[in-house]
Amino acid sequence: MTNQPRKVYRIFGAEMSPYSVKVRSYLRYKGIPHHWILRNAESEADFARHAKLPIIPLVVAPDEVPMQDSTPIIDALELDYPQNPIHPGDVLTSFISALIEEFGDEWGNKWMFHYRWARDLDQRASSGRIARMVAPKADEISFGKMAEKIRARMVERLWYVGSDEVNGPQIEQGFVEMLGLLERHLATRPYLFGGRPSYGDFGLWGQFYELWTDPTAGAQIEGSAPHVLAWIQRMLWPRAEGEFELWPELSLTLMPILIRQVGGLFMPWTIANETALLENRSTFSVELGGSVWTQKPQKYHARSLAMLRGKYAFLHDRSRLDVVLEEIGCLAGLQPRPS
Repeated sequence: MTNQPRKVYRIFGAEMSPYSVKVRSYLRYKGIPHHWILRNAESEADFARHAKLPIIPLVVAPDEVPMQDSTPIIDALELDYPQNPIHPGDVLTSFISALIEEFGDEWGNKWMFHYRWARDLDQRASSGRIARMVAPKADEISFGKMAEKIRARMVERLWYVGSDEVNGPQIEQGFVEMLGLLERHLATRPYLFGGRPSYGDFGLWGQFYELWTDPTAGAQIEGSAPHVLAWIQRMLWPRAEGEFELWPELSLTLMPILIRQVGGLFMPWTIANETALLENRSTFSVELGGSVWTQKPQKYHARSLAMLRGKYAFLHDRSRLDVVLEEIGCLAGLQPRPS
């Protein structure tokens, strides 16, 4: 009998990419053999041969089939590796987990990108880390020039997440509130939905991990949220420590997050973004938490919302779920748009 070759996935990513570390954390939890490959000049030719889009993470399966976009990657792998499922067995908690995953990917990224590139201290720290990652052997002059080039390019992209002089304070106020709400929720459980990591953990954690690695947000987390900090570190190598909790237990501290953050901020924003795209507007404004938010619409967010709607539509018995979605202000946004 000959030994069968070990099936090993390759993940091209970067430590400073929330979506890369999200997928890596998932692979670690599921025990899926993989090689972590830093996307830089040395791996670029291999990356380009498999990637359909110039984005990370890129996961290349053992049969050389490439996958991109963190959420579809995890969805596909979960079908092939159903052991230790990341979806709670209850329809209600399972969809709420998917909703938080979407919230983390799309709204949580605003916190991460803003804190990383809005202040001089964080700009210098982040551009330097990226420059060392891309060119670890560069001399000091070349390194300095590269870091400044990266810094200028990324600061110019702050508009992408809506960060500016008006929206910036709203982003920070929302993050501070979320940090406090999440601290209370994680005070009595290791993961968002109980004793094991869920779909929602991976989506939200990727952003919080990056926030923790940056000076300003990292100081806030370490100085005020020890349970969130423990969760961030736990999710680097997550493992099952118990079972998923039931909704009555979870809802006591999860509902404030869903009402104030997911339903109060994220859902009206993503609906306004979708509407602006349908109406071919160059900018849109929406009232969020008593303040007006204005930014350019983004196409990917509308596609992402459509995928979430598809997951909702696939469910058979939504009676208990719809009661919760109505209470948190998300039910209308998940209904099919009129033709």
